[in-house]
Amino acid sequence: MTNILNGPTEFAGDMLSGYSSAYSRYLRLVPGAGVVRRTVDSRATTRLVLGGGSGHFPWTAGFVGAGLADGAALGDVFTSPSAEQIYRVAKILPPAGGVLFCYGNYAGDVLHFDMAQARLRGEGVDCRSVVVTDDVASGAADNAAVRRGIAGSLAVFKVAGAAVARGDGIDDVERIARLANARTRSLGVAFAGCTLPGAAEPLFRVEPGSIAVGLGIHGEPGIRTVPSMPARELAATLVAALLPEAPVGNSGRVTAILNGLGATSHEELYVLWGGIARQLDDAGIEVVLPEVGELATSLDMAGCSLTLSWLDDELEELWAAPADTPSFRRAPAQVQAVDGEQLAVAVPEVGAADGRFAEHGGAAGPEVDLARAVLVAMLAAVSEAEAELGRLDAIAGDGDHGSGMTRGLRAAVEAATSGHSDLSSLLRAAGAAWSDKGGGTSGALWGVLLGGVADGLAADGQGYSASRIVAAVSLGCDRVAEVGHASVGDKTMLDAFVPFVDALRAAVDSGAPLGAAWSGAAQVATEAAAATADLRPRLGRARPLAERSLGSPDPGAVSLALCLNAAGSVLAALPA
Repeated sequence: MTNILNGPTEFAGDMLSGYSSAYSRYLRLVPGAGVVRRTVDSRATTRLVLGGGSGHFPWTAGFVGAGLADGAALGDVFTSPSAEQIYRVAKILPPAGGVLFCYGNYAGDVLHFDMAQARLRGEGVDCRSVVVTDDVASGAADNAAVRRGIAGSLAVFKVAGAAVARGDGIDDVERIARLANARTRSLGVAFAGCTLPGAAEPLFRVEPGSIAVGLGIHGEPGIRTVPSMPARELAATLVAALLPEAPVGNSGRVTAILNGLGATSHEELYVLWGGIARQLDDAGIEVVLPEVGELATSLDMAGCSLTLSWLDDELEELWAAPADTPSFRRAPAQVQAVDGEQLAVAVPEVGAADGRFAEHGGAAGPEVDLARAVLVAMLAAVSEAEAELGRLDAIAGDGDHGSGMTRGLRAAVEAATSGHSDLSSLLRAAGAAWSDKGGGTSGALWGVLLGGVADGLAADGQGYSASRIVAAVSLGCDRVAEVGHASVGDKTMLDAFVPFVDALRAAVDSGAPLGAAWSGAAQVATEAAAATADLRPRLGRARPLAERSLGSPDPGAVSLALCLNAAGSVLAALPA
């Protein structure tokens, strides 16, 4: 729902007023009608005017600026601009050889743009229109003229604006826009409907666990519903729907636009783009300057659309041409050399697996296999508790502790499977991998912990006696305290770790075998972790929400205790 508004009827006007104020360096407000560029090129022989309803920002007002549109007429939310609004926007622009209107294929827009066009022609202005019809879900391929215009409009707008900027007359600008439209195809999906400003209910609903395929950007529901699917499958679905409409004899080059509809995060879009890029590469298609982001939204709709626009040499040049608008910027091509001096130097590609955690050596001793088994057991325990650890973390934090621990441990296990000739090299590699992939505070601290244990084991002599292992674990604990600037009572993992080390040392000093000593100390850590529920956090993200944290144990202490108990279950099998 829309949370910031003065009233539903004022929303579109207030938005446009605020937008033109924020970006007054680019444009001027045409009160009650739209926006125009602050300055236009006096040499240009054509003016490009876009239009449509509000609620889709940045489409279309966000694309007014150098190298793109000269003006945009905006109606109310999801409502076409009136003929009067369109006329006023076009009329205020300095005269040129002609005006090209470009907009999506919706009945109200067509009616009003036709009326404004007729009025301008009656005044002697050469005025033309190109209607965008990129949405494959809204009409059959053999009747593309009835299709709606959605995010693929940007591909048409951009090449038309670049043609205007290079000085093309209206005949060529119209030709280029029509060519781009004929080569542009889009398909959208929704995960949740959008809600008009001031309304209490969305225009349509998508059932949980479902995806609506073929939605429109004015809140029109999809033409069919399918079960939710992983990103790689969604990528394949979108690409498969568009590839069959590739123009005959196409160059094999496209530009692609992955567009968010208002409530889908950029991170999610990039996850999806990775799958789309692989699908297109597998199909032998070269992607030129793709765009990923929110470009044609539908208020707060959760969803996205994919556009493919097949390029020829001219369209590619125009798509790559510079542009500078509040919502779309394309820098000029980078200068490669000056007076023979090379300015741009390529950075080598880095492989996904560069082996920096692997330390290979000769034959490993039994302690190396034992350490791997410990890490595997820890991963199993943390994976099973991932949701609960996340819940504990969300009470006064960001809720990612469970996923971060699982991710880090998975990386540690993977690093430990490489050939390691001794225990310290294995632990050092596992800690580095955990820190790198786990991220966050827990990833860093566990990396320090394992690194400290590795240093302790490598410090003096050979063999792995119980007392030597206690000393190494104690060094790991000291490193965590030093790096984390924490101590017992701060409500951190140290509140479980320090009691564990003390109990382990006492048991080993009394003559207990390592397995039994470790299991007993792990139980002490479990009790100490539970007791952190009575503490107020004095460090980290939970500190500002200390009162909320009271009554709940520290997730870092809990996960440490889980890991220590899992290790104990493996070490218990050691001979006495």
